[in-house]
Amino acid sequence: MNALNATKTKTASRFTWPAWGWSLIGVLGVWLCIIAVGGGNPGGPVLQALSLAPYLVLVSIGQMLVISLGPGNIDVSVGAIVSMASYVSVAVGALAGPLAGLAAAVLAGVAAALLSVIAIMLLRVPPIIATLATSLVVASATLLLADANRAGADAALRGFVNARVFGIPVTAILVAVLTVLIALALKRTMYGLSVAAIGQSTLAARKAGLRVTSTIVTTYLLSGAFAGLAGGLLAAYISPSTVLGDSYLLDSIAVVVLGGTLIAGGRPVVAGLWTGAVFFVLLSSLLNLVGWNLGAQNVLKGLLVVVVIVISSRVTKTGRSTLSRFLSSLRREPAATPTPADTPALTKENTHA
Repeated sequence: MNALNATKTKTASRFTWPAWGWSLIGVLGVWLCIIAVGGGNPGGPVLQALSLAPYLVLVSIGQMLVISLGPGNIDVSVGAIVSMASYVSVAVGALAGPLAGLAAAVLAGVAAALLSVIAIMLLRVPPIIATLATSLVVASATLLLADANRAGADAALRGFVNARVFGIPVTAILVAVLTVLIALALKRTMYGLSVAAIGQSTLAARKAGLRVTSTIVTTYLLSGAFAGLAGGLLAAYISPSTVLGDSYLLDSIAVVVLGGTLIAGGRPVVAGLWTGAVFFVLLSSLLNLVGWNLGAQNVLKGLLVVVVIVISSRVTKTGRSTLSRFLSSLRREPAATPTPADTPALTKENTHA
């Protein structure tokens, strides 16, 4: 009997709360609120969320990889890349077919990310500044493409992004398979292990013989590629627009943080991308249902990101809030100033030492 109880205690002690657990609770809470406010079919909001979440997950995959590289790494160009890629996909697709259009959208994202890589690795510009500069360049290119192209997406591609299997969007199924592959790559490949190691300590990763430079370059290029792919698919699901990707910058960062990935780097959480994305899609639906405008929704999302960062930094000991540092400074006692009478004693002790 004692052995059985010991086994149960040991099994129970092995359970750890998953990093994406809070975002899953948020999904359930918002879903119940939508049902309470709007009524109707309980499965309707979930299916609607699965129609929009895959595109946000695609952008968030690249953002997660970049953030996992450690403090200071963030890609603020993803929104502009999504908008630009939507026009590139439509323009090339009209000439060479939808598959060529999607490939061109991905390559356009990689080309834009290459600008950030050059600024970060060669010019030593901080990542947030480099990607911001890239977003300005890409936004200008998007305006030129918008003036030159007024066409719509190919009908076959539209049919594909709107297709469903047993009520579930095909895009959701394919992106779910992609996230599983990304999770396996982060756990089983040298690239994935290098991303986590660099996020924990770049210096230690270099001393361990890891290819730090090539890993950073690959990560930013992947971020651009995923944003480009999302833009190409969104061009068929919605339509090309110069503001198509504006919401994906803040939302992708929020999804990554809320999904459990450490903002300090070193711990990517792939499963949390889905719970975080579905949470924000459902939250937008709820806020639209109660009459909140887009500006108020963005304020709420920003506050959620700040709260999650503060809580995670306290729980994981990866950082301290400004308030805790201030209170700690008030509790710190000032160092005692030695009196003249104590000086000879101190000198004598130092001499013996």
